[in-house]
Amino acid sequence: MDFETIAQIVAEQFDRDVEELTEDTDIIDDLGCSSLDAVELIVAIESATDIRIPDEAVDSIRTIGDIVTYLNEHAEETDED
Repeated sequence: MDFETIAQIVAEQFDRDVEELTEDTDIIDDLGCSSLDAVELIVAIESATDIRIPDEAVDSIRTIGDIVTYLNEHAEETDED
């Protein structure tokens, strides 16, 4: 999964310009993500990538880069199913 794809999803969810997002953009501190926003973001990412992100993994995700890393690490698991 590439950064551009995830950044586009994040930009749409938070009504931001994709150009202002980086891998270091903190979803909570920089984008003001609430718990409801987080759920909506995870659902949007799961729909776009077909990779499930369990609740316990969400707690460790803070930045857009964290999302990309998680998806890349777990994409192989989805491919094996």
